Amino acid sequence: MPINPSIFKAYDIRGIYPDDINEEAAYNIGRAIVCYTKADNIVIGKDCRLSSDKLEEKIIQGIINQGANVVKIGMATTPMVYYASGKLAVDAGVIITASHNPAEYNGMKLCLKQAVPIGEGAGMEEIKALAINGVFPEANKKGAISENFDFKRQYLDHIKRFFNANTDKKLKIVFDFANAMAIIDKTVFDELKIFIESVYMYDEFDGRFPNHEANPLKAQTLEELQKKVLETGADLGVAFDGDADRVGFVNEKGEIVPMDFITGMIAKEILKKHPGGLVLMDLRSSNAVKEYIESAGGRVDLCRVGHSLIKKQMREEGAVFAGELSGHYYFDENYKAELSGLAAIMIMNLINESGKKLSELTKDLKKYFHSGEINSEVENKAAVFTKLKEKYKNGRLNELDGIRIDFDDWWFNVRASNTEPKVRLNLEANSKELMEEKRDEILNVIRN
Repeated sequence: MPINPSIFKAYDIRGIYPDDINEEAAYNIGRAIVCYTKADNIVIGKDCRLSSDKLEEKIIQGIINQGANVVKIGMATTPMVYYASGKLAVDAGVIITASHNPAEYNGMKLCLKQAVPIGEGAGMEEIKALAINGVFPEANKKGAISENFDFKRQYLDHIKRFFNANTDKKLKIVFDFANAMAIIDKTVFDELKIFIESVYMYDEFDGRFPNHEANPLKAQTLEELQKKVLETGADLGVAFDGDADRVGFVNEKGEIVPMDFITGMIAKEILKKHPGGLVLMDLRSSNAVKEYIESAGGRVDLCRVGHSLIKKQMREEGAVFAGELSGHYYFDENYKAELSGLAAIMIMNLINESGKKLSELTKDLKKYFHSGEINSEVENKAAVFTKLKEKYKNGRLNELDGIRIDFDDWWFNVRASNTEPKVRLNLEANSKELMEEKRDEILNVIRN
């Protein structure tokens, strides 16, 4: 059966199992990774989906048949595989996961040593072509398989050491693991029980995700967490996505904290150790976040959306931290890759050190009015961009990712979807009335 080319995305490999992604595809992808990367050793982790064991077996078979060795670390979060790619003697890393997608999906995220991403413009096209072609040079030898299931302890110790234990206050925190991979990080929170009173939700692995989709970007998946925070009088609610490379937060009032606000707050903590450091924020983020970081002495640059693009820019510009509106937070402490457990710990530290509630800490960031991301189906995306650039030519144009046009009291960004005939609008203004007026005005241009 030919491999479905649509499973190769801009940032990862993903599709419905077994219709789109299956054992045959996994085997070819394993061989293709070795051919492209020239890796001698590759670390492999997997999530808890029902198909992950089968895909892991076949990708490993492909890797060793192409002559490379495999280090298995077993069940893992995506940040754990990134950490392993830097700490272990390997040349590349693979996590079998479909991230936040529903249970019928599966896939892979790939990286080189030290979490350097493989994605669009950085190897994904070559791996796709090799895997689809299915013709590989014969290897001189067969690779070997070893296991390092103890690596998890090293990873957890790395996260745990960032908790600031100099506090008399015991925080009550509700964690929603969504039956997914962040349950691995639960050990850290258990071991901090002197300082944290933890309330756990959905903390048993279940690759069917029976309680709710593991996606904190969708507000409805946070409703139970919001209720539990209020019921228990907790200081904070934390929700992870399926592979634990994204995290969302709920304050003590049961309100969802915008993910770009978290970027600003974590950046402020990091800048204490890196005064004057450069922070990247994706170009959909609020201007209030930029102003907040600058007020803490940091420098800010905008970045494109997408983890492989952000990590590349972090390396090129020497950024100390980056945050994305979708809840990805990128740390030097994990080779400029995501580390959701550290993001949670830094928010705990901030609450402890400030003596303030999370709702109080975000007060300074609630300056402007944001539309949220609005999708529109569009066949001719280029025509939409042309119309918008002409209509709003008096603004300050930035074409880093789609188009962003700034005016003194409002701005908007319109980006094309990589996978669908859609464009995505984000808009912010100094008043709610202006935001709604300009939102409707631009949607009219896009949809007509």
